[in-house]
Amino acid sequence: MPSIFTLIFLLLGGIAGGLLSSVASMASLASYPVLLAVGIPPVYANVTNDAALIWTSVGSTISSTKELKGHWKQVGFYGFLTVIGSLVGCFLLLSFPSSVFEKLVPFFIAGSGIMVLASGKHHNLEPHKRPLWQEIFYIAALLVMGVYTGYFGAAGGVIVLVLLTYITDEKFIVVNAIKNVVCGLANLVALIVFIFTSHIYWQQAIPLAVGMFIGGYLGMGILRKVPAKVIRLFIAALAFIQAGYFFYKAYML
Repeated sequence: MPSIFTLIFLLLGGIAGGLLSSVASMASLASYPVLLAVGIPPVYANVTNDAALIWTSVGSTISSTKELKGHWKQVGFYGFLTVIGSLVGCFLLLSFPSSVFEKLVPFFIAGSGIMVLASGKHHNLEPHKRPLWQEIFYIAALLVMGVYTGYFGAAGGVIVLVLLTYITDEKFIVVNAIKNVVCGLANLVALIVFIFTSHIYWQQAIPLAVGMFIGGYLGMGILRKVPAKVIRLFIAALAFIQAGYFFYKAYML
């Protein structure tokens, strides 16, 4: 049983992760290092992190029912695509080492940061006016991102957020709320697979999950008060920082 100090440490790390997830889709910047710090090996820390992450989505979903009203059909459609992709990604992870992707990940994340900045300036066609090839491209992109989330997952939420920003014509806060539900479903699929195929440190995952629920719930309240432009800059800055970290890890070590 973890000590009371470890439990508090995990709870606080979870709150920070939940806030980062609901606001910037980057919970793992806080939660993953916390799990490593309490002595969980890297491979199992990643799986344990997935077990806690879904509670961020639960908290943010409860907090964002206002933004999600009238958008549940979109949530269902996008969620279905990413869940199918995530399932494929999980089985790929069990068959092939994630190191296959490691050298590409920094560029995916940096690219998503650039797209977050650009998304504030784009002007989409209304969905029913888009050409067929564009609709097919968006569907394929969400499937691929589901695979990526289940297979590797680094900054997957940011890239899904970027895609949804370009796919829909909704306000940024609505898109972010949809993203939280969609990514939560993808993480839930990954968790179910990992329960039967890997080892989860439940004594550490539970206090982390409680913190993530709290952080996820509070994060949507912050989003309502901060201009979308500021949030985009914040997300992009974190994306570039994380891209730098993964670049260093992949090419410098």
